[in-house]
Amino acid sequence: MYQDNPAAALEALKKAQAIPLNDPILAQLGLAGLEKATFSQGVSPTSGLTFYDLELGAKSLYPVLTPLRNLIPRVPGRGGIQAAWRAITGINVSGMRIGVSGGNRGGVQVVSTADYTASYKGIGIESNVDFEAQYAAQGFDDVRAIAARTGLQSLMLGEEAMILGGNTSLALGTTPTPTLSASSSGGSFANGTLSVICVALALDGVINGSLAGGIQSTITRTNADGSTDIFGGGAAAKSTAATVAVTGPTGSVAASVAAVPGALGYAWFWGAAGAEVLGAITPINSVVITGAAAGTQTAASLGAADRSTNALAFDGLLTQALKAGSGATIVTMPTGTPGVGTPLTADGAGGIVEIDAVLKQMWDLYRLSPDTIWVNSQEGLNLSRKILQGSANSAFKFEFSAAQDALGGGIMIRKYLNRFSMQGGSVLDIRVHPNLPAGTILFTTAALPYPVNNIGNVMQIRTRQDYYQIEWPLRSRKYEYGVYADEVLQHYFPPSMAILTNVGNG
Repeated sequence: MYQDNPAAALEALKKAQAIPLNDPILAQLGLAGLEKATFSQGVSPTSGLTFYDLELGAKSLYPVLTPLRNLIPRVPGRGGIQAAWRAITGINVSGMRIGVSGGNRGGVQVVSTADYTASYKGIGIESNVDFEAQYAAQGFDDVRAIAARTGLQSLMLGEEAMILGGNTSLALGTTPTPTLSASSSGGSFANGTLSVICVALALDGVINGSLAGGIQSTITRTNADGSTDIFGGGAAAKSTAATVAVTGPTGSVAASVAAVPGALGYAWFWGAAGAEVLGAITPINSVVITGAAAGTQTAASLGAADRSTNALAFDGLLTQALKAGSGATIVTMPTGTPGVGTPLTADGAGGIVEIDAVLKQMWDLYRLSPDTIWVNSQEGLNLSRKILQGSANSAFKFEFSAAQDALGGGIMIRKYLNRFSMQGGSVLDIRVHPNLPAGTILFTTAALPYPVNNIGNVMQIRTRQDYYQIEWPLRSRKYEYGVYADEVLQHYFPPSMAILTNVGNG
C-alpha cells in the first residue's frame, strides 16, 4: 500500500522503530527482551554465517626419501625369469711363480670363476577413489590424480627399503637362547622368576616393528583382487625361553644372545613363563630389563617358524653383503655391556678405529676403497662426536666470516678420509639413510678400480618392466589404480661392500 507513497512508508518505518521492545503486543509474540540481539562471530569455523577460509589443494606433508633408488642406475632386462652373469673372481689363484728356465715355457695359472643369478620380482601397490569422494572434492582438488601420485610415491618408498635390505634368501634360523643375569638393584621387580624370549629381526622386521604394534612374523595379505599372499615379516624363529630368579623389590635382569649373522635388531619378550610379552626392540644383541613389559604382543602368538625371509622380495644390498660367501667385509661388534653394547672407538687422531680396520681390510683383500658410508642418524651423530674428541682438535681448521652477526654451534661430519688407497688417501661421503637401523653402518662402492672389468655399474636395478600404472576397469562405483614394476637388484661385486653391525650407542 506504500508503493505509491514513499513518504508514508518512511513514516511507518519510523513508528515501528519507535515501538518499545517491551511492548505487550511483542511480549505476546515472545519477542520481548531482544533489544540486544545482533549477529556475532561463530564459536567454531564451521558454524554461523562465517566464511570457511580453506585453501585450495591438499598439502602433501610426508617425506619421500629414496636416496639409493635415486642413485642406482636402472637398466632394461631381456626377458627370462632371472638376471644371470658370470665373473672371473681371481687370476693365478694358486700363486704360480713366474720365473722360467732357458728354452722352457712357464707354468699354467689357475683362474677362478663364479656364476650368479638374481630372480626378477614384481612390486606394486594399489589405491582407489570412490565416486562420492570425487564428488565431494570438486572445486578443492583432483583426488584421482592424488591417488595415482601417492601410489607411485608409496611404491618408491617400499622399493627403497627393499633395495637396502630386502631378504628373500638369508634365513636367520632360530634365535639363540638368551643368557640372563639378575641384579637386586636397578629395577622394579619383586621376588620371583622372570622368563625371557628373544627374536632376531631382519631389516623388514626392524622397520615395521614397534612396542605398540608388535613385530610381524607370518603376514597374510588380502589383495585388491581378493587373492591372498602369505610371506615372512622379517622375524626369525623365537628362542627357547630362559629363566632367572630375581630378588626384589628393586630387581633387574641383564639379557643377551649370541649375535645372529644377518640380524639387524632383536625383539625381547619377558614375563611369567608362558606369558612373555614384548618389552623392547634393540639394535644390539642385549637389553637391560628393569620392569614389566610395556607392549601387548605375546611371544606365544608368533608361532615357532622362521619367518625372516620374504619370497616376494629381492635381496637388497645388506642381504647380499651379509650372505655367507659374499666376500663382503662383515664386522660384528662384541656384545659388551648388556643394554649398552660396544660403541665405536675414537683413535685420538681424527679417525674411528673400527672404520679404519674395515677400510684396511678392504684394501688388503681387494685393493679397493669404498666411496660412501651409509649411517643411521644415531651413528651419524656418534661419528661426529668421536672424530672431534681427543687430540684430534688440532687437525681441524675453522673459518668464520666477518659479516656474521652471530656464531652458530654444532658440527656434523660429512666426509671421512680413507688412508688405504692407491692415491695415498681417498675421501668417503657420509650419508644418513632413512631406513638404515641404528647400530648398523653400510659401506658401498660405486666404481671398481680394476682395468677392463666389463662392469658399467657396480650395482644396478635391472627391470623386465619399469614403473607402469593401471586404471582398472570399473567393477563398482570406485576408481581403482595400481602402480607396478618388475625388477631385481644386481650387485656385480659384493666384496666392494662392508658392514659394521651390532654397534652400541655412544
